[in-house]
Amino acid sequence: MEYIFTLKYQLADHDSDLDALVERLGAAGCDDALVGVGQPGRLALEFSREADSAEEAVRTALADVKNAVPSARLIEASPDLVGLTDVADIVGVSRQAMRKLMVAHRGAFPIPVHEGSASIWHLAEVLNWLKARGGYQIDTGILEVARVALEVNITKEAIRHPTMITRRSG
Repeated sequence: MEYIFTLKYQLADHDSDLDALVERLGAAGCDDALVGVGQPGRLALEFSREADSAEEAVRTALADVKNAVPSARLIEASPDLVGLTDVADIVGVSRQAMRKLMVAHRGAFPIPVHEGSASIWHLAEVLNWLKARGGYQIDTGILEVARVALEVNITKEAIRHPTMITRRSG
């Protein structure tokens, strides 16, 4: 199956030559990714990877990027953090319909990661909730990738910000 996902990285200062990066990424197996460098020092790779599972697709892509650009630091795997508009687009409903659903089921709707003028959720949590409710076309490939992206992002943050308990026990 083909899985579509994006990996965003922070680059080291010495990795600023785009042509050399693209060459190294292609040689390392990332020839199934569109390469974007919208901001200096940042790299975004939109993969369209064939694999037996979303986990295999994302894990092999992470390893391929690590081989090509060892100093690159993962910022985010997506699709994971989304707003209501993103969810509505994925599910095929209007943003207003998604908002009405969220407001009507405030106690059951997944808790946002950030709440404010622009709230964001973990896509996997919202899609799982919608799937459990029934009546929505949930693409299993997108749900699988969203679950893996959530896991990758949580793991990355746990490594980046170890808890006090982890520090004391280590």
